[in-house]
Amino acid sequence: MKQKIKILHIAFFLFGLILFIRFDKFIDFLELLFQYFLFFVYDFSGALSFLNFPLIDAIISIKLFVIIPICLYVFRRSSLLNKPVSFSIFVTIVLIFVFIFAPLLAEWHPDFQKDVTVTKFLPPLSKVNIIYLSSGESKPLSREEKFLLARDKAITKSFDDNLLFADSLSYNSKVVKYFQDGFSKEISTEKVVIFDGIPKIEQTIFWLGTDEFGRDVLARIIYGTRISLLVGIGSVIISLILGLGLGFLSGYSGGFTDTVLSRLTEMFLSFPIIFLVVMIIALFGNSLLAVIIVLGFSGWMSLFKIVKSEVASVKKKDFFLSARLIGLSGLRLLLRELLPVMTAPVLVNLVFQFGYVILAESTLSFLGLGTGTEYPSWGAMIQAGQQHITKAWWMIIFPGSVLIAALISANNIGRSLIKQINSR
Repeated sequence: MKQKIKILHIAFFLFGLILFIRFDKFIDFLELLFQYFLFFVYDFSGALSFLNFPLIDAIISIKLFVIIPICLYVFRRSSLLNKPVSFSIFVTIVLIFVFIFAPLLAEWHPDFQKDVTVTKFLPPLSKVNIIYLSSGESKPLSREEKFLLARDKAITKSFDDNLLFADSLSYNSKVVKYFQDGFSKEISTEKVVIFDGIPKIEQTIFWLGTDEFGRDVLARIIYGTRISLLVGIGSVIISLILGLGLGFLSGYSGGFTDTVLSRLTEMFLSFPIIFLVVMIIALFGNSLLAVIIVLGFSGWMSLFKIVKSEVASVKKKDFFLSARLIGLSGLRLLLRELLPVMTAPVLVNLVFQFGYVILAESTLSFLGLGTGTEYPSWGAMIQAGQQHITKAWWMIIFPGSVLIAALISANNIGRSLIKQINSR
């Protein structure tokens, strides 16, 4: 009998793959966690002063990378983990891994750019030489300096003065001679990091190429995945709260309240939502929070109609009337009596809504009205790739392929849920 690949198998495979290809980064993150713990113990206030989002992100990622495999092993007999894997589920698992472990997966900061004449418009699998420059004389390090050294080694930055990118190079005991865009340059070995008597020079591979500013396309796709999923999750939560609350209020109350809310819903549905979203973003500015809120407020109408119809049909049944007679409040009626009944249709709606939000966010970013220039986005990458498609096809093909895969996966998962519900 042919054994099917299960979710558990894919999860452990991805953990093993990440550990294999990013082992050095994994060790750097463990060193960062250890040094920050020592710094935290010796100087509590000093450690707190260095606490910021990149550091928190790195610490959480490395902890989850250790904790999640243990949890998967403990719950390995769970029915969810033993479900067979389809293409859509595989893509979903990969996106979740990228969302959680982005700092560990990305070789470079998504906005890192240096020596643009060397790094811009590099095709996939391009190799570039890196010369490591010395930062000064070596001396005994304090606890804080050890932490900062581990932090700078583990967490990527948008700029680094201690790196030089070169097309080709040669060196002797006195100088390192390197070429940038056909121009020959030299630097004394005294300014270069020396390792085992020779200058520290490495080659890096840009697996998916670089863009017009020399930024790593793979790193930008990884962090763009985070933005798309974050916008999707945040907007769906807002739509869920509004759709559940207003739908329950309309179906439960009836009368004038139902009429007002129903007319309001029809008014929103009669107007193309994407144009409304574009108008609001253009008027009030674009930011990550603004995009989440606007897309959340624009997607509750379909859920409202589902909840309203379910409540209207359930409120006349005996179990619901009994719950009302014993004095349950409206909120408890919704959570205890109605939500279990509505879980399946609501879940299907949220899955389709999630795909819609990802597409809407990418559309806004493509039009320059998305999350702004502070965060990488699939839509913004596609827009930039469109401008250079004749000489840098990879700038539009790779983010576009990821977006298409995410949308197909959301659609297929929604359809499979509908089939499961209808078969019961």
